[in-house]
Amino acid sequence: MKSVDEVRAGLTGPIPTMRTPFTREGRIDYDALGRMIDFDIEAGAKAIVLTAGDSHLIIMSDQEIAEVTKFTAEHVAGRALVVAGDRNFDTKQAVAFGEYAAGVGADVLMLMPPDWAASTTPKLLAQHYAAVGKHIPVMMVTNVFIARGPEHGYATIREVIATKANVVAVKDDMCGRFARRLCLEAHDHMAIWAGGYKEEHVNMEPYGVDGYLSTFLTFAPKVAWDYWNAQTRGDRAEAMRIVTEIDIPLFDFVRTLGNDQDGGLHAILEVKGLAERWRPAPYASVTDEAVERLRGYLTERGLV
Repeated sequence: MKSVDEVRAGLTGPIPTMRTPFTREGRIDYDALGRMIDFDIEAGAKAIVLTAGDSHLIIMSDQEIAEVTKFTAEHVAGRALVVAGDRNFDTKQAVAFGEYAAGVGADVLMLMPPDWAASTTPKLLAQHYAAVGKHIPVMMVTNVFIARGPEHGYATIREVIATKANVVAVKDDMCGRFARRLCLEAHDHMAIWAGGYKEEHVNMEPYGVDGYLSTFLTFAPKVAWDYWNAQTRGDRAEAMRIVTEIDIPLFDFVRTLGNDQDGGLHAILEVKGLAERWRPAPYASVTDEAVERLRGYLTERGLV
């Protein structure tokens, strides 16, 4: 099994999550998924990550999740760390999937436990992570704490650390003050990965964070590495210039293309020639007109 130090090395720097590509009919496009994985690894990604949200595991069948996990691990073929994901599996199902994911070559499993009607406790969540961790190293994701609030999150993290569960990493989705406290309390025990945008990494960077979720690495990797290199050499002014002049404006523009950000990010993959823009119904996909607007924006700024 991968150690905390090995996982930390794999999650250091800009790290992409896979936006699972689909055909217009809603089928998973494995040819496109392979192209995306190859592009990201050639762009310098140290890890390839599947998540409940970005990778659309939340709308897949159990069989589809298993197939995407197996394909991803086999296609990566040891070139990068592979982080698999689940979605709202109970402990028994999460353990079974953890065994499966390890068997097909995944290195870490990011768990998204269920918490319908505020039904979990910090102790039970720690037991959930520990049970899965017997079969594969575990990554927590703080999204599960958003509805319950920061104190539930802090208590769970402390319980996990105290029980020495095989939790090697955490991806933060709560941001803000919670993220800073997370870094202070957990960075000595597990790798920490900033979700969201570069500005969230900026928020966490002084407190102990290893890397960040990078959209730019999936289509314009120079931007991702320019930002990372500025941070690592201590050039905060240049890092903030990239955030304010390139990062924030792109996401602001993408949100004008349709009714949600994810649809626009799928459209970027189409403009880049890696995948098509489609998402399964009832999710909306951006229009032809929106794709052309996006193409013009990216071309004008030298991002494709």
